Amino acid sequence: MLERLEAEAQQRGLILRLKVGRPLGLFSLRVVVGRSGDHGRLLLQGEMKGWAYPAERGLQLDTMRVLPAATAGTGDLIWAATMAWAIEATPCRSARLLAIDDDERQHRRLVRYFQQRGFSNVRRVDAAVWDLPLRLVWGGAGALMRGDVDQVLERSLRGWTQSAA
Repeated sequence: MLERLEAEAQQRGLILRLKVGRPLGLFSLRVVVGRSGDHGRLLLQGEMKGWAYPAERGLQLDTMRVLPAATAGTGDLIWAATMAWAIEATPCRSARLLAIDDDERQHRRLVRYFQQRGFSNVRRVDAAVWDLPLRLVWGGAGALMRGDVDQVLERSLRGWTQSAA
């Protein structure tokens, strides 16, 4: 699946790259989509960062960013590549992320966006003592959300395909 996505991205003038590390038995992941610029430079379109531990519920997503001027479908490509990597390289079949709550309006937009991707609310992460580990991992309070890797992949592939039309 990753090879197919990389080939499709290339056909649309995009470059899809994954950087994977294995520190301390964990997987670290950075998915980058860019375009070729002047003098062989990569012009960033968007990226996703995350990490995983080898378990069914081990995929933890941290940063998802698509630049405003990015090519249509960039976000879908990043999500699809991330989920395809999880399926191909890890036992992870469930992903977690935190919709940060720095600003109420932005938080609502994030929650809606992640729900459209296939994530659902698990619980609120706030100032409770038992929330401290999660706040340290994600750097703040917000809505802890979980998504099925296969479902997120399916929705992302649909969006990626539709963006070509």
